[in-house]
Amino acid sequence: MPTVVALQWAGANVGSSVVADLEHQLVMLFPILALTSLVLGLVSLVGNNLRPGSPEARRKTQVMVWGTVAGIVPVVLITVPFIVGSAPPRFPLWVFLVSGVLGCLVPLSFAYAVVKHRVLEIPVLLKRSARFLMVQWGVHILGMIATLAMVLILGSTFSKEIAAHPQVSVIPAFALGALMLWLGIVGGERINKRIDRAFFRSAYDARLILENLGEKTRTATTRQELATLLEEEIRQALHPQSMAMYESAGGGQLRALPGEMARDPQAISADLPMLAELVRRGQPWEVPPPDSALASTLASSLKVLAPQRPECLVPMLGRENKLAGLLVLGPRLSEEPYSGEDRRLLASVASQAGVALEGIGLRERMAERMEAERRSLHELEMAKQVQARLFPQKLPSLRTLEFAGRCIQARQVGGDYYDFLELAPGRLGLLLADIAGKGFSGALLMANLQANLRSQYALAIDDLPRLLVSVNRLFYESTDQASYATLFFSDYDDASRKLRYANCGHLPALLLRACGSSHEVAEARNVERLHSTCTVMGLFEAWQCEIAEVELARGDTLVLYTDGITEAENADGEEFGASRLLDTLGSHSHLPVGPLLQAVVDAVQQFRSGNEQQDDITLVIARSLA
Repeated sequence: MPTVVALQWAGANVGSSVVADLEHQLVMLFPILALTSLVLGLVSLVGNNLRPGSPEARRKTQVMVWGTVAGIVPVVLITVPFIVGSAPPRFPLWVFLVSGVLGCLVPLSFAYAVVKHRVLEIPVLLKRSARFLMVQWGVHILGMIATLAMVLILGSTFSKEIAAHPQVSVIPAFALGALMLWLGIVGGERINKRIDRAFFRSAYDARLILENLGEKTRTATTRQELATLLEEEIRQALHPQSMAMYESAGGGQLRALPGEMARDPQAISADLPMLAELVRRGQPWEVPPPDSALASTLASSLKVLAPQRPECLVPMLGRENKLAGLLVLGPRLSEEPYSGEDRRLLASVASQAGVALEGIGLRERMAERMEAERRSLHELEMAKQVQARLFPQKLPSLRTLEFAGRCIQARQVGGDYYDFLELAPGRLGLLLADIAGKGFSGALLMANLQANLRSQYALAIDDLPRLLVSVNRLFYESTDQASYATLFFSDYDDASRKLRYANCGHLPALLLRACGSSHEVAEARNVERLHSTCTVMGLFEAWQCEIAEVELARGDTLVLYTDGITEAENADGEEFGASRLLDTLGSHSHLPVGPLLQAVVDAVQQFRSGNEQQDDITLVIARSLA
């Protein structure tokens, strides 16, 4: 508006009176501008104090506000009559004295706010305020001089046109004034930003760095990467003399992450009262002076961090308000305290860093679990291959007997075991065992039993009971009280077709006689069940067994099986049972032993109809040849 007024004045006062009137207007213009600036500054200060904010912030600034109001308002009231009046008013001397005394309240109120409440940083205020104000006001004064010079040049250049058409010239004058006002606002804003950045570059850069850091923490994939990022950016923004980052390491400890500025201690207890206070506050905390009451209360906690010379502690909280980490910042190189804006920006960074730490921990736990599962699967596969080698790899050849065996574990490894042992030329040991237990425990016991049997099976030729008593004793001594095994051990003589056997608590073996049609196989008169001759192995140290004997006629079929076949359940909970096993054997009795065994396995699998296999399926079939 001063520009518009000046242009109107230039258009209306042309000719010989231009210079004299200009001098009078310039004399009046500067007091008006000064008074306007004071009033606008006062309104701005009061308006900022009335904006919504924390009561603490308003309490700290209200001294400045009311001190400025009390100091400037009397000066304004006295100055206005001198500007607007035609004749200067006459005030008593005491009015000027009181106005001068009240004017001193302005610097005093600002000094009180700076010293008492640290509204402004004292070093910055002392070092830069004078230069800042000189440069800023110098720019404004140069702008006003340039505006006045342009007005004078335009007025002198177009004085004749303005004198000839005074009414029409008002419109271009207003347009030019509006343009210059817009240029002044836009240009002044950009110039002020450059001045702010030039004089307060560290605060300006710190704000940008810390704001960007909040976003960068989300991309960190490892703890070390996050620690390095925080250390580099915070050091560049705030210039702390020392800095350490701790993360929650479990077990009630916070562990220091390595860094260039890190110092001892390498670990601190998560139960320190200071950390509980930090979690409760949830904000960066300026360490109190040593002589304060709070410092004495937290003396033990602060003593732990004494080597760090901590000045600002920044908690990094996770999603459930749990302490995920801690930033310990030492004094700044400039010896300036951490300002309220610094702490607010650090709180934002710490919030992002806490979430990032939780995410990194979650990813690491998932990776560890996946790696453990991968190792377990690999180990299970290796165990499966090892156990597969424990089953017979090469079958002995007999003239009067064909035989086959199969084991399908419910898991990668199992506790069922079958074997074909060449006891001597023309003598074959057929055995099947079921260990109490599944998985690794059953597999280990199965390997133990197999090792005991294979190391002593030569005794079976002359003294089968002695072999089994020795195996029971070894099994009993190497297992706990709840471990046991059921075993069917038989000795087949190829020349006489006789089968000596001991059934140690196992399911009755089925001896299907060849007489009758295949439909009659399931009838009791064509099936002999070879029942137990002694109790299970491994439960009792004093253990005895009896031996039974049968003779296999031509075409007779011996079937050894575990409860994984008869107890297989379908979706309705119904078991496959011995009757279905006999029906399946009868309907496929014309098949050789290999296909017959596969037919039984297929029947069991089909009966389950996709229901999960609960137990190992093991089957041995032997048939006396014609």
